[in-house]
Amino acid sequence: MTNIIKFLSDEIMVILIAAMPVLELRGAIPFGVSLGMHPLHAMILGILGSMLPVPFLLLFLKPVFREMRKHRLFKRFVEWVTHRTMRKATNIKKYSALGLLIFVAVPLPTTGVWTGSIAAALLDMRFRTAFFAIFAGNCIAALIMMALSHAAFGF
Repeated sequence: MTNIIKFLSDEIMVILIAAMPVLELRGAIPFGVSLGMHPLHAMILGILGSMLPVPFLLLFLKPVFREMRKHRLFKRFVEWVTHRTMRKATNIKKYSALGLLIFVAVPLPTTGVWTGSIAAALLDMRFRTAFFAIFAGNCIAALIMMALSHAAFGF
């Protein structure tokens, strides 16, 4: 029984790390591999976890930001996030879905699904187009991170 709990808790940890902004699957896959997971297993969990917030960001970010802007306490934060994201989103604006896919696919900090989702929402991209571009880019980033984790941990 304790082995099952440990197994599930490791998987849940990888999913939760992947769902967090900044870390996303770029941190979750190496973390899972360092726990002894096969890189492919860690990659699948990383993709699953990192895609969890995407529909919520695409659907609800603009209305939430609109409400937050009404309160002085949150207005600066919303403006900071919007300015920071739009500054990074020049290629997304220029190339639309392909730009979003490439942006998310680059496995560097601040180029993942969170920033890509925020940019897509702020640029009023269609949900379906944005979701599939983010998913495809995320899968490419996951393959890159899996290969790097495989090489680093020597499976």
